[in-house]
Amino acid sequence: MFDSVGWGEILVLIIAGLFILGPERLPEAASWLAKSVKKVRDFATGAREQLREEMGPEFDQLRKPLEDLRGLRNFDPKRVVTQHLFDGDADPLGLKGITNGSPNLGGTNGTNGHTVGQTQAAPEPLKPGERPPIDPDAT
Repeated sequence: MFDSVGWGEILVLIIAGLFILGPERLPEAASWLAKSVKKVRDFATGAREQLREEMGPEFDQLRKPLEDLRGLRNFDPKRVVTQHLFDGDADPLGLKGITNGSPNLGGTNGTNGHTVGQTQAAPEPLKPGERPPIDPDAT
């Protein structure tokens, strides 16, 4: 009911109540408000229980479409399309296995298919004026 009311708004209401009602009537007004909210909750719970008793199993059938509509409130088109396309796969592109800028695909470390057990020396950085070597496999 009051899901969108934050602590800042509550603080503003308390300060406004303090100025409007004064410090001597504010505790009494807060107590009355708390009792009224409790009564409303009790009435709502009682009405729901009475409706459930009278309708029986039909109550759950009525409630399911309402819960589905409530689920639409959190509708996110991007999430729905991702779930539809990738069948809910949390990592459809395999990006979670990426370490140090290279993916860990099937036991490889991402360097030309060499397995993780094989070590390959890192190339030395280029010196000033030096050109990178031409890779014959790049064509």
